[in-house]
Amino acid sequence: MNGQEEWHNSPIGVFDSGVGGLTVAREIMRQLPNERIVYFGDTARVPYGSKSKETVMKYSRQIVNFLMTQQVKAIVVACNTASAYALDELEHEVDIPIIGVVRPGAKAAMEATKNGKIGVIATEATINSGIYNRYIEKNDRSVKIIGKACPLFVPLVEEGLWEDPVTDEIARRYLTELIDSDIDTLILGCTHYPMIRSTVGRIMGKQVTLVNPAYETARELKDMLLEKGLESEHRPGLGTELYRFFVSDAADKFQRFANSILTYGILSAKVINIDEF
Repeated sequence: MNGQEEWHNSPIGVFDSGVGGLTVAREIMRQLPNERIVYFGDTARVPYGSKSKETVMKYSRQIVNFLMTQQVKAIVVACNTASAYALDELEHEVDIPIIGVVRPGAKAAMEATKNGKIGVIATEATINSGIYNRYIEKNDRSVKIIGKACPLFVPLVEEGLWEDPVTDEIARRYLTELIDSDIDTLILGCTHYPMIRSTVGRIMGKQVTLVNPAYETARELKDMLLEKGLESEHRPGLGTELYRFFVSDAADKFQRFANSILTYGILSAKVINIDEF
């Protein structure tokens, strides 16, 4: 029984190419307050969106190997590019539950659309993978999906330029063709993008529903933990380290960024050599 209880209280592993996955971690903290989290941000090798499938697969595998050393009970791939390129293989390689951010976002978009026209903004890799198209078309062939790669959004977010004229100008250039295509729902298909949600929403207009996969992924994680009997039933006791953060580079910058979006103060982010895994 003790072993089972300890397993219930094991942390959730969350990883991303950099800081974007913190939007997913933030939702898990909010929706599952009893759960502990081990977060890894691959800050040395961000962004993933311009890299090949083989490279993203290699990086994702290394990170999963590291998270397994932290005795996690489930893993959230809090990166659309890694979800698109690596999730299917990772599911067969680990013996704990692992979920990505694509399916929850696609599902929410299908529920939200009224005119059957859904836009997806994401990295080049996610758009080129066609993963949102495949998932949505498999469930509803009548839906039209319009994808748009927005590669500059990730570095703008990483630099903290969320409310900046530069971001505004680039967003207008990227989003013009989506406005013209008459979509009524837009998936923020990269975990960095919720940081500039207000900018995107203002440009797209009130008639377009924005879908935040970070929120939907936390909901799916909650359901999955309940279904598998893995949920932590009690808030960890005083003195327990609820949230631990690891990065592959630039810990100070990561820490400043994390403290600007999380309501929980981050005392430290530890740099590890991810290539060892």
